[in-house]
Amino acid sequence: MDNPARDVLAGVGPRLRALRRARSATLAALANETGLTASTLSRLENGKLRPTLEQLLPLARAHGVPLDDLVAAPPTGDPRIHLRPVRRSGLVMVPLTRRAGGIQAYKVIYPPAGRAPTMNLQTHEGYEWFYVLNGHVRFVLGEQEFRLGVGEAAEFDTRIPHWIGSADSRTAEVLTLFGAQGERAHLAPSRH
Repeated sequence: MDNPARDVLAGVGPRLRALRRARSATLAALANETGLTASTLSRLENGKLRPTLEQLLPLARAHGVPLDDLVAAPPTGDPRIHLRPVRRSGLVMVPLTRRAGGIQAYKVIYPPAGRAPTMNLQTHEGYEWFYVLNGHVRFVLGEQEFRLGVGEAAEFDTRIPHWIGSADSRTAEVLTLFGAQGERAHLAPSRH
């Protein structure tokens, strides 16, 4: 006789491994991110440990996927993406896509100039594209500085030191696209 619960849980390990590998994350890095041990993560991925809700919740959060995706819940016929804002480094990032790996779309809300954390230029592998939806954006790329308004877009190599923030006393909103490297750089847990 088939056991649907056992069948669903048996598929969790391979999905966890695929999600981790799609992000190019090590077991040690994922352990730091989730609070689970690398040994526990390895046993979960290999199917030697039956996952609990307490283990799956931080894993879903770390991978940026709904819990349903980890356990392959049957489709409900609802194609909507339920937007759950993520707050990182003074920014609000709203995921607009929900698949693991590949290009991801986010709406990013930058606080008014002067309320954001200090301007720290960052670099990481990959490319990024953004489009200004509201407000004005101050964009620093290497030695250059730009001010972009509604309807303007920029695309750049993220290996060049860069920073984006509101250019004035209002919030700025952008639609941004980046790959797995950008996702790790922008959504990694704060180290504060």
